[in-house]
Amino acid sequence: MQQRVWSAVMGACLGMIGIFGTVGADQSVKAGGFVVHYNAYSADTLQPEIAKLYDITRSRSRGVVVVSVLKGEGSAAKGVKADVSGTSVNLNGQLRELDMREIREGQSLYYVSDFAVTQEETLDFTFSVTPEGGSAVPVKFRQQFFTQ
Repeated sequence: MQQRVWSAVMGACLGMIGIFGTVGADQSVKAGGFVVHYNAYSADTLQPEIAKLYDITRSRSRGVVVVSVLKGEGSAAKGVKADVSGTSVNLNGQLRELDMREIREGQSLYYVSDFAVTQEETLDFTFSVTPEGGSAVPVKFRQQFFTQ
């Protein structure tokens, strides 16, 4: 049950790239046979049961970033374990380390962090994603948050 719910949320999040994304149509990076998907959005968009299940505070003043790594593409793609570390920097140069938590749902793996945001805050995210059996994949993107 949890897997179906979280998978539905991730599908919705990845599907909302057109609404939340700023870096391109599909917000993914392909490297060495892996595809790294990423997205950041306001935590108030999470369903209450998902937020509770994964201890994420639903609030307009909180953001969530999600990273997932797949090996292969299309229907043959499988989630793979990865070492994910990341930071965000606002336009004032304030740096914060992101505490990425691994969420495993059956065969799916997600790396999630939540953090405080302010109205119209723009964050530059930088990640190093090293898939098991692969090389480090750099990921950089910018996201603006609206809290009102």
